[in-house]
Amino acid sequence: MLAAAKRRYRRRTSGATRIRVGTAHEPQARRSPPPLRTALTLVLTLTLLLAILPAASPAAPRTDVAARLARAADRVVSAGVPGIIVLVRDGDRTVRVARGSAQLRPKHPMRATDRFRVGSITKTFVATVVAQLAAEGKLGLDDPIERWLPGAVPNGQAITLRHLLGHRSGIFDYLEDPQVLTPYLTGDLAHTWTPEQLIAIANAHPPLFAPGTQLAYSNTNYILLGRAVEAVTGRPVGVELADRVFGPLGLRSTFFATEQAIPGSHAHGYFFPETGPPRDTTLVSPTHSGAAGAIVSTTDDLARFYRALLSGKVVRADMLAAMETLTLPPADQGFQGYGLGLFTVRTRCGTRWGHDGGVAGYNSLAFSTRDGQRQFVLLANALRLDDSVGNTRAQQAFGQLANAASCLRPGS
Repeated sequence: MLAAAKRRYRRRTSGATRIRVGTAHEPQARRSPPPLRTALTLVLTLTLLLAILPAASPAAPRTDVAARLARAADRVVSAGVPGIIVLVRDGDRTVRVARGSAQLRPKHPMRATDRFRVGSITKTFVATVVAQLAAEGKLGLDDPIERWLPGAVPNGQAITLRHLLGHRSGIFDYLEDPQVLTPYLTGDLAHTWTPEQLIAIANAHPPLFAPGTQLAYSNTNYILLGRAVEAVTGRPVGVELADRVFGPLGLRSTFFATEQAIPGSHAHGYFFPETGPPRDTTLVSPTHSGAAGAIVSTTDDLARFYRALLSGKVVRADMLAAMETLTLPPADQGFQGYGLGLFTVRTRCGTRWGHDGGVAGYNSLAFSTRDGQRQFVLLANALRLDDSVGNTRAQQAFGQLANAASCLRPGS
């Protein structure tokens, strides 16, 4: 299993396209930095390291846990990552550590409460809203997307909301088309895309497979789900997220971004090109990610959300069961199983549920035990071409920090 994980990781970082499902059309290999990650490079690294490192030790004093996390985070920063925030929670005991810089010029220290763009972690939030609407009878998980968005995609009558939620639609990922990234790569961070434009780009490519027959991660699925939520409710998806999830759960530092600026105390995001200094990509337009990845949040808010969701306080029990019903992916997708907006990774400390995210200068991991009681959240303000947080040394240090965060148990 270790060797297979290494092979998968090498493929992820080789510069080849990340769509691996057999298809009549092989998309052009991407040589540009993905603003919103479709691969799960960090999770592959996490799984690789957790598979060979010791299992969880008994609960230790919080000061000891904080010191260990701080040392591990310092190693990530010393390897070149600007800054790190890590949260570890076990029951009602929480440890937070922030190291490095939230901004490089002028330098500002990272704070545990700083906001981050969390990329594809947005998908769990959007899936939650869809599950709530299904529980209310306003839509059905097995409704065809054609019912809510007539003519939006070819073969829409055969593609259900459940297929979209679980990445089993076969729809091409718009981020695999180079034209989406070109404006940002040439310095136009303010360039905007509409959901319809992104869907049209995906539709210009043949489907990867017949709906429901395979699994391939595609951000287009969640752009469509965002539009479906709007069609059902008559309100913007960001408003639905705020009224149904952010507000009721008290996620005061979380919002669905539609503008470039991030208000309040926040970390700057840095893209690290193959050569040259890092680029500040904080002000990238969130329109390229939308319902697939536009949420801004904090470690505490993410932990609060996943605990509430997994403990059954956000969606009805049958809907949570649907979200947790896993489809086994192809061997190189990078996760143990994908449900509806949730996936699992296996660690030496047990299986963890959650999601990761990568978007223009930011990397994030948010994972919990199935009951939501043990959690870890990592945020790093660094992104490279291969979706990692840095060079080999930095990525290894980040994986070691993830291992510590997953297995350490804060005591009294």
